[in-house]
Amino acid sequence: MSDAMSRIYLDFNASTPLAPEVRAAMAQMLEEPYGNPSSSHWAGTPARQAVEDARAKVARLLGCKQSEVVFTSGGSEANNHALKGVFYAAGRRGAHIITTQVEHPAIINPCRFLEKLGASVTYLPVDGYGCVDPDDVRKALRPESVLVSVMHANNEVGTIQPISEISRHLRGTGILLHTDAAQSVGKIESKVEVLGVDLLSVAGHKLYGPKGVGALYIREGVFLEPLIHGAGHESGRRAGTENVLLNAALGVACEVAAKWIGMEPVRILRDYFWERLQSVFGEIVVMLGHPTERLPNTLNVCFAGRNGAEILSRMPRVAASTGSACHSGSVELSPVLEAMKVSPEIGMGAIRFSLGRGTTQEEIEAVVEYLIQAADR
Repeated sequence: MSDAMSRIYLDFNASTPLAPEVRAAMAQMLEEPYGNPSSSHWAGTPARQAVEDARAKVARLLGCKQSEVVFTSGGSEANNHALKGVFYAAGRRGAHIITTQVEHPAIINPCRFLEKLGASVTYLPVDGYGCVDPDDVRKALRPESVLVSVMHANNEVGTIQPISEISRHLRGTGILLHTDAAQSVGKIESKVEVLGVDLLSVAGHKLYGPKGVGALYIREGVFLEPLIHGAGHESGRRAGTENVLLNAALGVACEVAAKWIGMEPVRILRDYFWERLQSVFGEIVVMLGHPTERLPNTLNVCFAGRNGAEILSRMPRVAASTGSACHSGSVELSPVLEAMKVSPEIGMGAIRFSLGRGTTQEEIEAVVEYLIQAADR
C-alpha cells in the first residue's frame, strides 16, 4: 500500500475535499461562460445566469429567498460583514454586541476591532459542554444592544448552540441575531426560519466546496453597511465582479449537501469510534462537548495525563487537530477549552477527530491501533 493510500484524514472540520459534482461543475465553468456577469450582451448573460442559479441553490439549502443570499470570499468575510455592517449601520459609538467566549477568531477578532471604534461587547460564558445559556443572552440585553452573534455549532467540540431559543428572546426587540454556521451548514438542518436568525454565515470549503467562497444570508429588510464599497454588485451589498467559477461551485456544493443533512452514516461511525476508544482506554479517555447536541461527525477526546500534540506527532499518517498548543515545553489550552473550564491535566491531551462522508470503519480501526501505540509510548 502506498503512503498516499495509507493516510487517514480525520480533519473534516478544518476543510473538506471537493465533492465530485463540484469538481465537475468547476471544470465546465473554466471553459464557459467567460463574460462579465454585469454585462448585458451574449457573453455576460450566461455568466449572470450561472451566478443566479448558484444563488438559488444556496437559498434552497438555507430555506430563504434567493435575493437574501450574498456571495462572499468565505466564512471570515461573511462574519466580518455581519458584525461590522451592523455596527456601521447603527451609526453610533457605544453600540452593544453580545457574543460568546467560544466563537471562532473570525468573530472574536472583529469584535475586538469594533471595541477600538467604540463598540461595547459582552462575551458570554458557556457551560462544561461549551453551550451558552439563552437566559444569559436575555440578561445581557441593553437598550443600546444592536446584535447578538452566536455560532450554530462549535468547530472544536461540535456542541450545537440553542439558536432558536435565543431568537425567541430577541423577538420584538429590534436586536438582530447572527449565527456563524460555517460548521453546521451541510451537516445538520440550518434553515434560517427555524433558527430565527437575521444573518447567517456560510463557508464553502467546510461543505465540500472550494476555498475562497462563502455566503452571507441577510434577511429581507435588514440593512448592513457594505464591507467592500464600489459598484453595485450583489444588489449593492458587496462590490466586486462576481466570481462565477467559485459561486457556481458553492451552489453545487449546497445542492449535494442537502442530501447529507443529519449525516446518519457518519454519526453511526463516529459513535462506533467513541465506543472503541472507551473499550481500549477506559477512564483514560474523556469526551468533550455535548453528548447528544453535537455535530454528527465530531469527536473531541482527551487522553488524561498525556499530551495530544505529542500523540498526534507519533501518528504522522493521521490528519487530526489538537485543542492545545505547545510553547517552550508548556501547554496552553485553546480559548474554547478554557471557556469550558477544562482542567489542563485533561485538556492537554485533547485531540479533535472530525469524520467525513467517505470515512470508513477500516480507517477508524487503523486509527485506534495507531492511538494504542502512540499513547502507550
